[in-house]
Amino acid sequence: MDLRKIGKFIAKKRQEKGFTQESLAEELGISNRSISKWERGICLPDAGNMTKLCKVLNVNYNELLSGEKLNQEDYEKKAEENLKEFTRIETAQNKKLFLYENVIGYMSAVSFIILVFVASFAEMPILARIILLSLGFILLIVGVSFCLKIETETGKYKCKYCGYLHVPKYSTVYFAMHLGRTRYMTCPKCHKKSWQKKVI
Repeated sequence: MDLRKIGKFIAKKRQEKGFTQESLAEELGISNRSISKWERGICLPDAGNMTKLCKVLNVNYNELLSGEKLNQEDYEKKAEENLKEFTRIETAQNKKLFLYENVIGYMSAVSFIILVFVASFAEMPILARIILLSLGFILLIVGVSFCLKIETETGKYKCKYCGYLHVPKYSTVYFAMHLGRTRYMTCPKCHKKSWQKKVI
C-alpha cells in the first residue's frame, strides 16, 4: 500500500470535487491538519473517516486504498491486496496501542504506589498527606480509565463457545471480571457467559 500514491489520489479527487482542504475537513467534521497528513502520505484515514471520505469523493474503498480508479479486471486483484495490507496495518496499530496501554497502566500504578508510600511514611502535615493520597488515587483512576478505553476500542473479544468476535461497550469491559486482557462477559451472539480473550 503506497501512502503517497493514496495521498495524491485524495488530493486529486478533492480538487475535482471543488473542495479546499479546509472545506473538505469541515464536510467530514475533522481538522484540516488531518486532510493535509492524508494527502502528504503520512497516514491513512481511520475506518469512520474513510467511509465518509469515500462518499464525499465518490470513490470506493478499493480505489481509495489503491490510490487510483480501477477497471473491472483489476478490481478483484487489488481488493485482495488491499485487504491484506489494511489488515497488516491495523494489526500493527493495535499492537502499538496495546503498548501504550501497558505504559500508561504501569506508570499510573507506580505513581500511585510512590505517592501512597510517601504519604504514609514521610513526615508532613495532615493536609499534605491527604493531598498526596488523593493525587495518587486520581492518577490511578485516570490511568485505568484510559487503559480500559484503549482495550475496549482495540481489537475484539472472542467468545469461547461460538467464536464470535465483538467489541463490547466500555461499561461492560469496565465492570467485567478479568485476568489481564481476558474478561468474563456475555456473548452478544450466543448469549453465553465465558472468559473471552482479546484478539487483534
